[in-house]
Amino acid sequence: MSLPEKVVESINDAVNVCRDGNVGWVILNRPKQINAINDEIRVGVPEALEQFEKDKEIRVIVIRGEGERGLCAGADIKERRGPENSLQVRKRMECARWIESIDQTTKPVIVAIHGYCMGGGLELALACDIRYASPNAVMALPETGLGLIPGGGGTQRLSRVVAPGHALDMLLSGDCLDAARARSIGLVTRVAETQESLLQEVSELAQKIAMKPPLATTYVKRAARASLELELKRGLDLELDLFALLAPTEDAREAASAFSERRSPNFIGE
Repeated sequence: MSLPEKVVESINDAVNVCRDGNVGWVILNRPKQINAINDEIRVGVPEALEQFEKDKEIRVIVIRGEGERGLCAGADIKERRGPENSLQVRKRMECARWIESIDQTTKPVIVAIHGYCMGGGLELALACDIRYASPNAVMALPETGLGLIPGGGGTQRLSRVVAPGHALDMLLSGDCLDAARARSIGLVTRVAETQESLLQEVSELAQKIAMKPPLATTYVKRAARASLELELKRGLDLELDLFALLAPTEDAREAASAFSERRSPNFIGE
C-alpha cells in the first residue's frame, strides 16, 4: 500500500507523514510487524496530528498503514515490560492515551483500513471521523480472549459507532468481521471497489472534503461530535451558535457568489 510519488517525511522510525495538496497523510511504518503499536507509534501519531493541525494548508488528515498485510495488528506483544501491579499499569497507560489525540484534532480524520485491523488498530480507527475499508479488511477486538479488555477506547467508542448490541457482540465474542459485515453494522462507512483502489478512493474523498470551506468543515465536525455528549437542547443551541458564526464569513459570501456566477468557488478559510 503506497502513495503516489510525494515527499515523505519521517516523524520517527515508526511514523511518516506526507502532504498531498490540502491533505496530510499519517503513515504507520512498521510493515514487517503489520504496524503493531509500539512506543514510537504512541509518540509519533500525536506528533504528526499536531503538525497537521497547526498547518493552515492542511484541511483533511488521512491515516493509513504501510505494507500489504494490514493497517495495524494491535499492540506489539514483543514489547517487553517487567512485572507490574494494577496501579503501575494504570499509571503507565494514563501517560500513553495517544489515540485521544485524534479527539483534539479539529480537522476531519479519515482512516484507510486494509488487511488486519485488530485490537488497538481498530481502536485507532474508531477514533477517526470516517472509516474507509478495503474489501480484504478484517476487524476485531479480541482482548477478552487474552484475559483483558480493550484499553484504548474500544469499549467506549464502539457503542458510539455501532448499535450497543453489535458492540457487545464484538467485545464478548472477539469475532473477526470482514468489510461487508463491518459496513452492514455501520462500523465502516465506505468500502473500496478493490484492494488496489483503496488509497485512490480515500484520496479522492479527502480532496473532495478539502475543497469545501474549512471553517464550515471544522464547525460541522464539532457539532456532530458534540451530539454524542450533549443533551438535545444544548446540542441545538451549539448548532445555531456555529451557524451564526459562519453566516457572515468571507467563504459563505464566496459560496453564494460562485453559485450565482456559475463558477468554482475559491475558499480561503475566513
